[in-house]
Amino acid sequence: MSAQQPYSFFHSVEKSFDKAAKFTKWDLGILEQIKACNSVYQMRFPVKRDDGSIEVIEAYRVQHSHHKAPCKGGIRFSDEVNQDEVMALASLMTYKCAIVNVPFGGGKGGIKINPRKYSEYELEKITRRYTSELVKKNFIGPGIDVPAPDYGTGSREMAWIVDTYASLKPGDIDAVGCVTGKPVSQGGVRGRTEATGLGVFFGIREVCNMPDVMAKQGLTVGIEGKTVVVQGMGNVGFYCAKFFREHGAKVIGIAEYEGAIFNANGLHEEEVVKHRKATGSILNFPGATNLVKNTDALELECDILIPAALENVINAENAPRVKAKIIGEAANGPCTPEADDVFAQKGILCVPDMYLNAGGVTVSYFEWLKNLSHVRYGRMEKRFTENLNSRILGQIEELSGKKVNEVERTFIMHGPDEVDLVHSGLEETMIGATREIMDIWMSNPEIPDMRTAAYVSAINKVANSYSELGIFP
Repeated sequence: MSAQQPYSFFHSVEKSFDKAAKFTKWDLGILEQIKACNSVYQMRFPVKRDDGSIEVIEAYRVQHSHHKAPCKGGIRFSDEVNQDEVMALASLMTYKCAIVNVPFGGGKGGIKINPRKYSEYELEKITRRYTSELVKKNFIGPGIDVPAPDYGTGSREMAWIVDTYASLKPGDIDAVGCVTGKPVSQGGVRGRTEATGLGVFFGIREVCNMPDVMAKQGLTVGIEGKTVVVQGMGNVGFYCAKFFREHGAKVIGIAEYEGAIFNANGLHEEEVVKHRKATGSILNFPGATNLVKNTDALELECDILIPAALENVINAENAPRVKAKIIGEAANGPCTPEADDVFAQKGILCVPDMYLNAGGVTVSYFEWLKNLSHVRYGRMEKRFTENLNSRILGQIEELSGKKVNEVERTFIMHGPDEVDLVHSGLEETMIGATREIMDIWMSNPEIPDMRTAAYVSAINKVANSYSELGIFP
């Protein structure tokens, strides 16, 4: 590997793929087709800065697999963006979608900028120009390739993309479905903001509800009372911390790029975020101890470690010092293959990113379906359900002669809102995927870890898609 790219993220994904492929029945040619990136679009375009200078922007869009249409994957703004990273993330999206039964091929995009160094107007110009470049090459569209937010982007950028796309595709009734993660007012879906963090929680909760797995890790069944460390207080890390805390776990450590804090009695993520907004740092949070380096949080003794920042943060060098019993990969690729080998030796259960952080794409799928159907979830059934529940409750009270208290009455009579249906669909998806992966892992004692089992699941589903299409015998 070159000096500029000392560690290839894409190579690590390929290495994990090859590790799992030997546990499948598929021909080598089919496996090579699944592994390969189908299309790589590298572009450069000029943008005029606010000071009048011209800057050439480097950007990418990768479509890893077309076994399902459209392709799906986020767009990240980071000065660390490179082709290797985008290819790796696109391939992970293919496997992720397959595992959670979302009918998309994997894609990913990236623009090599640090968004903190650009004004809002400059970011808008860059985003809109990037979108127009994608349109020119037919790399975006509700039936072609559907981007979403990723590191450094959010609903604002998605609104710019859909507006640009719609202006270049007049009369396309489904234009709003060209991107997901939009503001609700622009065709987004309620529940998308917290989706990835909530999906991580649902996945880890299901693992923690498996008695055999918990006995092997020396832990009690359930989430309540477990100690948690979260690395990264972005959208995903914040909601991970929030849902674990609200369900009885104790978040004892939080790390950000400026440092890390520890409190054995527990931290409240909302208070930490307020402190950071007021002071510019999570450090010196009242009642917490500052850690020397932000990476020290990864080595704290805890039940569950949630790396929710960037890739390769746990590697061969620091993996031997990790003391967590369960690692939940909320970020993409936070643990290297070498780290996996260490975890296997130490008996640490690593719940892999390739399905665990699929909450975002799962709810993006729900948003895409909403856009294509042109109707909000819950609109058709909410009042019908409430009226039906009211009649049933009335009959129960009449027959029993007892009145239901107001809290229970409100709960029973509540018809599902959009966010209720989205959360329900996400919960079902994550529980089903967790059980499926565990079944594969437990049914073959030669499969070394949960990541390999997840890859086996993904490979089988993608290969079956090709086989059913008649592309391969």
